Amino acid sequence: MDLQLLLALVLGIATIIVLVLRTRLDAFVALLVAAVVTGAVAGQNAGDIVSSITTGFGNTLASIGIVIGLGVGIGKILEVSGAAGALAHAFLRLFGKGREPWAMASTGALVSIPVFCDSGYVIMNPLARSIARAEQRGYVTLALALGAGMAITHCLVPPTPGPLGVAGIIGADLGGLILVGLVFSVLLLPVAVVYAKWLGPKLESEVSPAVRTAVYGTTGGSGTARTTTIEGGPGTEDAGEAAGTPSELGTPPEGARPHRVGALLASVPLLVPLLLIVANTVATAIDRNNQGALTGEGYVASDWAAALAFIGNPVIALVIGIALAVYLLLPRWTPRGRVHNWLADGAASAGLIILITGAGGALGQVLRSSGVGDALAEAIAAISLPGVLVPFLVSTLVRLAQGSGTVAMITAASVTAPLVGSLGLSPLVAALACCAGALVTSYFNDSYFWVVTRFTGLDGTAALRGWSGITTAVWLASLPLLLVADLVLG
Repeated sequence: MDLQLLLALVLGIATIIVLVLRTRLDAFVALLVAAVVTGAVAGQNAGDIVSSITTGFGNTLASIGIVIGLGVGIGKILEVSGAAGALAHAFLRLFGKGREPWAMASTGALVSIPVFCDSGYVIMNPLARSIARAEQRGYVTLALALGAGMAITHCLVPPTPGPLGVAGIIGADLGGLILVGLVFSVLLLPVAVVYAKWLGPKLESEVSPAVRTAVYGTTGGSGTARTTTIEGGPGTEDAGEAAGTPSELGTPPEGARPHRVGALLASVPLLVPLLLIVANTVATAIDRNNQGALTGEGYVASDWAAALAFIGNPVIALVIGIALAVYLLLPRWTPRGRVHNWLADGAASAGLIILITGAGGALGQVLRSSGVGDALAEAIAAISLPGVLVPFLVSTLVRLAQGSGTVAMITAASVTAPLVGSLGLSPLVAALACCAGALVTSYFNDSYFWVVTRFTGLDGTAALRGWSGITTAVWLASLPLLLVADLVLG
């Protein structure tokens, strides 16, 4: 590889890490500065660098910006309506007594698809505490399983913003990424649960006194189960139902029935968009096969496939999803202004993610136009490194260096996008590798590390053994799955 182009790539990635860790600038600015540094060191002139940045930014957001905003809006309504809690109680009933860690991990995985990990964990943690209080044991196991379940789908399944951004930058089929991401999640959840059940009991004695008292009461966990009813949990009249407080949802008119969200209703705004997107992918594949146009050359969609392609387009599907969330999950007496404020809050939280995604697309375009991408592909071919490991390792290293899984995925996608063809990767596998690499060890530079460990009451080495350990185990387990996916889908 040309030394100048190699130096351009190394300095570009180093710029992101240094600016995020050592300055007051955020990841959005860091990615743009990295694009300028990369282009300049690679020998591009100033005009070409600016043109590449604006082209890459615009092209990326054209395909994915609206989708991220809508997905976050759905998540906000699930949060304030109590729908997330309803789903949690449903999973507890489904798995039954004695399988609470499986229920918590599965609940976390489902809730984290539309809801950010940090806020999702805060919403769901009281349920873990209620179960542990009833049983007088097992809080660490439940807390770790819940957190890991959330981390898995947060990194692997759209419409979580990171995977959405990766799909947009690399050009991977979104429906395919949802399907494969869900398969990976199902296969990785047992790893998280087994680790939590193995190490959780060993760490119970390490829980801070304040958290121990909050969870178990003044006597602390005794290890002996009590027959205490979990509020709103399995076996109660309200099991499977939850709702926001009256002050949040507005004052009901006199004589109105209390607002409750059942688990089935709660799942509709989440499942309908996902099913529509997947249906679009499947329908297009079937239609192409029927026409003998597998490569898409000269392909004209049939009427039925075109109709599914329209409603299964991510933008249309998520518009349908957010409308369902607002009108199915919120009571009719909720003030219009309050709903608008909730959606505005969701848009505000999505704003930086959208900008980071666009900046990642800008960096990717600079890598293409400067020749760094082609040079890196040639270098990898020379050392016979499996192509699928490139995005996986880039994502892993960036995540370890600066802590943010979303930034790691976007950076890896930006580096990988120019290489997909030359590495012999399918866009879907490349996108999956970017996402899986970001599962790597969560520790002190990751905000989610502090959310999980503070709520769980773990500190020091106990926090590293518990939370850093479980995320490392999941990351390691994803690698053989990724290699198999490369063989099957590549």
